[in-house]
Amino acid sequence: MDTHGERRVAVIIEDDADIRHLLETVLTQAGFEVVATGNGLDGVQAVRAYDPMVTTLDVSMPGIDGFEAAKRIRAFSNTYLVMLTARDEEIDTLQGLEAGADDYLTKPFRPRELRARIEAMMRRPRQVLATDGSGPVAPVAAAATPVAAQPATLAPAAVTTEAPVAAAPAPAPAAEPAAPKSYDKDDGWLEHNGLFVNSEMRLVEKEGKSVELTRSEFDLLNALMESQRRVRSKADLALLLRGESYVTAHFVSEADKRAIEVHMANLRRKLADSITTPRWIETVRGVGYRLAASEDD
Repeated sequence: MDTHGERRVAVIIEDDADIRHLLETVLTQAGFEVVATGNGLDGVQAVRAYDPMVTTLDVSMPGIDGFEAAKRIRAFSNTYLVMLTARDEEIDTLQGLEAGADDYLTKPFRPRELRARIEAMMRRPRQVLATDGSGPVAPVAAAATPVAAQPATLAPAAVTTEAPVAAAPAPAPAAEPAAPKSYDKDDGWLEHNGLFVNSEMRLVEKEGKSVELTRSEFDLLNALMESQRRVRSKADLALLLRGESYVTAHFVSEADKRAIEVHMANLRRKLADSITTPRWIETVRGVGYRLAASEDD
């Protein structure tokens, strides 16, 4: 079930051997080729080398912890990040989401729940970051070479391929002005107050420049763009990220709703949107979110 010939690769970053083996079993049964690592540094290198669709990331690890590993991974990869924490504390959840995680599970977790969340994620298109030749291109190119070896041996090769690429700066500025094109509705573009979103290509552009979002941030923004001025509740949006329908009445915890608040705060920050005088995302107190009023009204 590869999309566009992509291999379904998952990277596990987990220092507990028992949990690492459990994750390997769950992800293998879900149809992934699994690369398992025991610490944050090896995990970051594995993500760089293999360009996985999904990465599970433990919070408490020797060396760099899960929060720092998430930040480093987010600098070059749009892998779907699921953070695992043994401490059922809200601060861990918030810290993880702010570091770039898309979802989180508290240990001990049920393998069936992890499998369900991953399957829901796979129903969402995978965003390709390398659209304009900037930063994230190198990891994608490096990921084509490895087959099934251990990540530690592949990491140096992936790193060394990046250096020669930066030799020709002259063509890059010429390509930049050519990038903005017509945002035709027939091509799938939605527009609101100068912000353009394309759900099929999973692109967000503001003032002619692309805005890099995590998978979850994009899905939330796209949901608001499609709903326009209709309010979307936090519970509704939490279920949306889990790939579940609101009418099925699945349980949504306060932590899930708080996670939506963190995603929205990150989204506002990346859009440079004001909370008090929003141009795009308006908070409906006690309910949820909707698009701000149109500037043409």
